[in-house]
Amino acid sequence: MQDRTLEREEKKVEYLELIYDLIFVYLIGRNNALLQHVEGGFLTWETFLAYVLCTLAVIQIWNFSTFYVNLYGRNGVRDHVFLFINMYLLYHMADGIRAGWEGSLYRFCAAWALILLNIAVQHLIEVRNHAAAPWEQWQLRWKAGIILIESALVGVHVFVYYRTGVSIAYVPVLFGIAAMLLSGRLNALMPVDFGHLTERAMLYVVFTFGEMIIAIAGYFSGGVSLNGIYFSLMAFGIVAGLFLSYEVLYNRIIDREKLTNGTGYMLLHVFLIFALNNLSVSLEFMREETVALLPKTLFLTGSFLLYFLFLFLLGRYARRRCCFHRRFVLRLGALGAAFLALMLLLRGQMMANIAVSAVFVYVVFWMLYRRGRASG
Repeated sequence: MQDRTLEREEKKVEYLELIYDLIFVYLIGRNNALLQHVEGGFLTWETFLAYVLCTLAVIQIWNFSTFYVNLYGRNGVRDHVFLFINMYLLYHMADGIRAGWEGSLYRFCAAWALILLNIAVQHLIEVRNHAAAPWEQWQLRWKAGIILIESALVGVHVFVYYRTGVSIAYVPVLFGIAAMLLSGRLNALMPVDFGHLTERAMLYVVFTFGEMIIAIAGYFSGGVSLNGIYFSLMAFGIVAGLFLSYEVLYNRIIDREKLTNGTGYMLLHVFLIFALNNLSVSLEFMREETVALLPKTLFLTGSFLLYFLFLFLLGRYARRRCCFHRRFVLRLGALGAAFLALMLLLRGQMMANIAVSAVFVYVVFWMLYRRGRASG
């Protein structure tokens, strides 16, 4: 089975996949909008939890679709139909994302469940194309089954909410994460096209950076002043530095010819993209006087550390000459601890705070760049 996989032609990212991914740019913006409603100096736990669950649910949908296209997609009529159906349903899902959204929760969940059902049906239809490979047929049925279970759990969540007013949306989300890990074990004998998978993940990250670029546009509004130029320059520099760090990792460090099931790589990207969404919102909070200093400083600092944590965990997929050795990791840990201490110490000084953030981002980028040079 591995030999057949290795003989497959190199898979390219198709225009259809790019169009499909673009809808997630809109969804990213809708999810981030949940965090614009500040009460008492910061977010309520209910709002933040809704944001976390919505973000993870959306990224899971993208993840399930990406794995299917990677392993079985042919860029044919059937692929187009199913992805366009998902895109239509994603619009309904996006419209259900709003603060105080109890009235639109049913629309959000109905679209969520139907999208999962759509992906499961794709797997079941694909079974007939693998009559000569019983293992692959069993694998397809298993994957369809776990996606159908998650779809059913979304329905259970709606029923429980309707009867009790208590949300258990975390149940299908956590089940989806567990399903990813189970799928990784199933894929052990059938490696993915890792080059295609890394390119899809990279494009989603790029789209997320696009949302971040839009988020910092507020730094450039208003009249021209030294204060405005300073903060806009720092915000732009931070976004550029974050992007350069990922670019170096993708272009110079990741071994895109690696033989792997890809599950760990994609799971790390789920949380990497989640951290980038947090950074988009936290950079907006930095210029909002209505947001309390300590919580917004902790939110920004935690988002930076979360992003770089999962960025460096991707180092397990590095080329052999670029692997992150123990001393490199210890230096990064010490740098992260110093950054956290400085951000808390300077939380009342926004000019110093954002400067420390920019320096931290570029020091990490430089360390990554030097590591990437080992690849030649």
